[in-house]
Amino acid sequence: MGLITLVLVMLLAVVASGFLVRLLPVPVPLPLVQIALGAGIAAVADLGIRLSPEVFFLLFLPPLLFLDGWRIPKPGLFRDYGAILQLALGLVVFTVLGMGFFIHWMIPTMPLEVAFALAAVLSPTDPIAVTAIAARSPLPARVMHVLEGESLLNDASGLVCLRFAVAALLTGGFSMSEALLSFAQLALGGLATGVLITLGATWIKGRISRHAGEEPGIEVLISLLIPFGAWLVADRLGVSPILAAVAAGITMSHAEIRGQVQAITRVRRNAVWDTVQFAVNGVIFVLMGEQLPAILSGAVTAVRETGHREAWWLAVYVLAITAGLAALRWLWVYVSLRLTLLRRHEGAPLSRGTIHRLVGAMTLAGVRGAITLAGILTLPLMLDHRTGFPARDLAIFLAAGVILASLIAAAIGLPRVLKGLAPDALAEPDQTADRIRAAAARAAILAVERAQHEMSAGRTDADLHAAVAARVMELYRRRLDADSPDATTADLFRRTDEIERRLRLAGLRAERAEIFRIARAREIDDDLARRLVREIDLMEARYLA
Repeated sequence: MGLITLVLVMLLAVVASGFLVRLLPVPVPLPLVQIALGAGIAAVADLGIRLSPEVFFLLFLPPLLFLDGWRIPKPGLFRDYGAILQLALGLVVFTVLGMGFFIHWMIPTMPLEVAFALAAVLSPTDPIAVTAIAARSPLPARVMHVLEGESLLNDASGLVCLRFAVAALLTGGFSMSEALLSFAQLALGGLATGVLITLGATWIKGRISRHAGEEPGIEVLISLLIPFGAWLVADRLGVSPILAAVAAGITMSHAEIRGQVQAITRVRRNAVWDTVQFAVNGVIFVLMGEQLPAILSGAVTAVRETGHREAWWLAVYVLAITAGLAALRWLWVYVSLRLTLLRRHEGAPLSRGTIHRLVGAMTLAGVRGAITLAGILTLPLMLDHRTGFPARDLAIFLAAGVILASLIAAAIGLPRVLKGLAPDALAEPDQTADRIRAAAARAAILAVERAQHEMSAGRTDADLHAAVAARVMELYRRRLDADSPDATTADLFRRTDEIERRLRLAGLRAERAEIFRIARAREIDDDLARRLVREIDLMEARYLA
């Protein structure tokens, strides 16, 4: 019962954070609200949570990494791969080396390997926190795509660096050649494991579905199990489970493009994964807040061992590390932007002020979050059965402090940096959705014509089929007319569609209200009411998309 109560308390705090962030008069990042709620829980109740690093890693990282790989925009990922790789790989190594030596210099009692481990977990960024912060001042689309791609890959590279740092501390030695060879084996093995697990699961599922039919609930459950399966198999094989989860997500997105699952399955699966993403990220930050008092207590003891009696040196360390991370990121982003995105930019040349705003925005957007916290909590409790892991509490506190400091800096600085920045800065080549919709509409018209001829062949009511087909095709012809090169005609059709959309929404909402009224009057059973309301909900979702 204690474990069940703990889970319910954590989830309730996540739910409360969702309401609070909307009720606050000023925009506050959701992770900060969740951390504050966790700290409040710790202040009023001692839940006695002791996180096992291995369990924490397994429960939280696979779905987050899998979802990153699944939902990252692939065209942007492949188009700007140069900038993304420079940030996700080059910046991670640059950060680990630079901050590792800096932290060890600043805190000599922290072993160099622990300093490198701390720098490794501080290198990944969290785009979910950035999205929450930039909700009212959105980043240019192409910049967001680069940041999302960076986060997809630097999660893996940062955590792999963490593994090497911890291994060096445990074994007492480090070989660059062995590390590179081991990295290649871990990376290739992890990627192959994730791809094969996902392909195997989708192939088996597809074969069974073709013979026995598709059950949306089973499809959703399989998608939830794939990242954990990829992680466990990779871990058992001794390859990178991190990259396995990422590769599984990317493979899943390619499998989804084949369009072999039903529409209702996609709707349910997306809803479930949105909930999982919100819950997992929320629980991580609530747990972080709940652990803060214990982390602070251990860090105060650790900082006194450095020769400083005052606990405020902890704040100095956190601010110094945050400033160092920002400086390294600013330098690397500036050079990377010059070498990649700005060189490929096809629009008008950007002014010096715009370039500095973009660099500043990408620097502030390097917010640390769930992956950093999950990674630092995986530091082993003991080096062996007699020796504790050195400066573990201090490292965890510094990581938590940097997460808080980066969130606050982004919340305050990002809207100011983005103010006046054109939303189309570094705009992508014009590949509008209208062209894709037009191609889809033409394909739909041809399919309706073929279906109408097949259905009416040899029937006496061929005229009825033709009339209905004409009515259906008229919807698609109107969409094509809306994409007309004549600006006046296109604007007229778009205004007409907007009026129709609002009227249809009004009608659908009235339908649903009437069905609910009839159900409350017990004139129909609940099952029929739910089925009818779901049909209306799906239609309404189309017009709200």
